[in-house]
Amino acid sequence: MKSDFTLAFNEIVELRALPREVVMDALSQALISAYKRDANIGNNQRVEARIDLTGEAHIFLEKEVVESVESDSTEVALEVAREHVPDAQLGDTVMVPVQTSITFGRIAAQTAKQVILQRIREAERDALYDEFVEREGDLVTGTVQSVSHGTLTISLGRAEAVMPRQHQIPGERYRPHDKVRAYVAEVKRNTRGPQIVVSRAHKNMLRRLFEYEVPEIYNGQVEIKTIAREAGHRSKVAVAALQEGVDPVGACVGMRGMRIQNIVKELNDEKIDVIEWNADPAIFIAKALSPARVNDMLLEEDLDTGRTATVIVPDDQLSLAIGREGQNARLAAKLTGWRIDIKSVSEAAEKAYAALQEPPLNVLHSEMPDLVAEVERIMEKKLANRPVQPEEYKTLTEFVKLAERRMQAVREAGRSTRRAAMSSVRNLVPDRAYRMAIEELELDEDINRALARIENVGELMVRVLADAENLQRMLKQGGAGEDAMEAIRYALDDLVILRAGEPEPEVAPEPEPLAEAEATLEAAAEMVAEPAQDEATPVVAELAEEEEVMPAFVEPEPVPLLDAEEAAELERRLKSAGRPKASDEIDEGDIFDEEEGGEAGREKKKSKGKRRELIFDEERGEVVARRRRKGGRRRGDWDEYLE
Repeated sequence: MKSDFTLAFNEIVELRALPREVVMDALSQALISAYKRDANIGNNQRVEARIDLTGEAHIFLEKEVVESVESDSTEVALEVAREHVPDAQLGDTVMVPVQTSITFGRIAAQTAKQVILQRIREAERDALYDEFVEREGDLVTGTVQSVSHGTLTISLGRAEAVMPRQHQIPGERYRPHDKVRAYVAEVKRNTRGPQIVVSRAHKNMLRRLFEYEVPEIYNGQVEIKTIAREAGHRSKVAVAALQEGVDPVGACVGMRGMRIQNIVKELNDEKIDVIEWNADPAIFIAKALSPARVNDMLLEEDLDTGRTATVIVPDDQLSLAIGREGQNARLAAKLTGWRIDIKSVSEAAEKAYAALQEPPLNVLHSEMPDLVAEVERIMEKKLANRPVQPEEYKTLTEFVKLAERRMQAVREAGRSTRRAAMSSVRNLVPDRAYRMAIEELELDEDINRALARIENVGELMVRVLADAENLQRMLKQGGAGEDAMEAIRYALDDLVILRAGEPEPEVAPEPEPLAEAEATLEAAAEMVAEPAQDEATPVVAELAEEEEVMPAFVEPEPVPLLDAEEAAELERRLKSAGRPKASDEIDEGDIFDEEEGGEAGREKKKSKGKRRELIFDEERGEVVARRRRKGGRRRGDWDEYLE
């Protein structure tokens, strides 16, 4: 016969749908908390509880093994300890059973109850989260509990889910107790249980419905390539056959359209176009624009606008290709990933006819005079609002195809020139720059938005070096400020990237002791006053003789003595960097005049608008330039770079 404890234990396990180990652990923790509260045991002393299936509990307390027991709550005699731990020694800490009263006090019992409930609730929340996080991306069926401010609360049995307004199909109305089938879009862990967000407007819900309704998709014979959906209105699904002999569109539609009708009914009569996927972009785009017919198509990949498809359709197919409020063209662009520009034959012919006198179409007068004459006659009829025959529309279509391809060839030649110029400087950019995101430059938000089509810092550096004019146009069209180009140049100038294989920069040497530093200063002063006869003298003398302001220039840091090798290395590096020598950089605007004082010198420098100042960095042992940054950018006023 089962005990009351066993019956209650099994009831909790079944009611809460929890593992037996979890419930047993909660009971053990409750007993430990009750015993600590009843016996006034501190948190530093370890307590364990063990419960068997009969409901009998045993509590073990950590105690120290001693010869004579002075505190029964923390110490145990050696003989008693060896009854439970045979190899116990003096000074060890062992777990020994303790005698407890049959019933705890009221406060201890209440503590045990709270611990049990809390542990079981936590375990139940974790179990619910683990259950539904595995179902993320799947379909669930629930019952509408309430509708509050457009947000649905749906009961999924042991858990609740929410469906925000943006995840609902426009036009659907929900009432309490309605059955709803939805897609589990997101599952988050929360203190009050898992937060489950379901959706009926997600495009993957359409994917799951096709998997349930079409066995060929579920078995892997047909694959869904892409989906473009505007929930409640229209969707386009591109499918491809993975097994030879299978018709992917026919499998999705089903006999007499039964399969697709079941999906349409589930989505509240949403129109669904099933299209066969094709690896050729021209064929795929033409099918994506169905039911409209396409006469011609031109595919271009521009460096600024990306991939663009120019589609020529008959005049009576223009509205059908665009769709209501541009819906058909918009869904086709989402499905194919191409920017689609749709033109009618008449519109394209008028544009090409107007450009007949300009290159590259002006050569058509001599190459195809009959075609040009026929086009001129047809265009005159259109201008006179006279009817145009179908044969004449065919002539216009041939003319449009010829003209569009001539203009495309000219545009492609310009892009080839740009690509060649960019390829010539691509090797000058370090490889690491191509792995850096644009955001690492810390540019303003408007500039980052305008540069969204540029993938990394390396490509941006290539554009600045070889395609600055088009980059400036891109920034202007993207809404960046007038100083965006200058800000980009400053950000790239401040960027320091080591090429692969270059050693890391050496750490600056420790400063010399005070006595050695004073001796170095005295030697430098003598060298400036009386130049020595060595190779370093011309460099130092040139800096000292420049307008007789060298003493003011070296303030506040003194210039140490340069030997011949250091001076030659400095001059070589300045020449290789493509900059003038240090002596050529110094002018009145860069020098703080000693007679005018520090503040006056700064005002004089500011008035002349100079952005750079040359000083000698004693720690580096090199001449560096300090450049004033452009105002308004989130950086310091001055920044140093190696000159």
